[in-house]
Amino acid sequence: MNFIITATLDAIKQLYNEEVAESVINIQETRKEFEGQVTIVVFPITKISKKSPEQTAQAIGEYLVENVTEVTAFNVVKGFLNLSIAESYFLKQFNEEVLSPEFGIYKPNGKKVMVEYSSPNTNKPLHLGHVRNNLLGYSVAELLKAYGYEVTKVNLVNDRGIHICKS
Repeated sequence: MNFIITATLDAIKQLYNEEVAESVINIQETRKEFEGQVTIVVFPITKISKKSPEQTAQAIGEYLVENVTEVTAFNVVKGFLNLSIAESYFLKQFNEEVLSPEFGIYKPNGKKVMVEYSSPNTNKPLHLGHVRNNLLGYSVAELLKAYGYEVTKVNLVNDRGIHICKS
């Protein structure tokens, strides 16, 4: 949520005619017992405003609601400015992430994996369980590929059953 940092820096510049470093703006997730999604810790900004934390938070909150479309409301709790962010912002972020071609795909990690699946007995007819195992094996292989593994898919076709294993 870099836009909050940028907007807060703009607010400080407009309200107090001071430019400050980004490191002065301390943003955290709002605690569950309070309204909003994002909290700005106002205490470091009071050195610039030369006002109480509540007055500083009130002024910055009013500026953000008026000038930033994503900020819909605010409340001040003892020097903490709790901001409510518009749902449209989260929907936009979600859509950008999900609709990007890179969604769910990781860079190759150099590890190799072999996935063996199905392996039906050639002396017996195929049944629904074989289809299930084919789909499961293929799905696992594709998931591993998406996570960056180099996947080798193997399907052993033979007539060796339990009688070979027992001997």
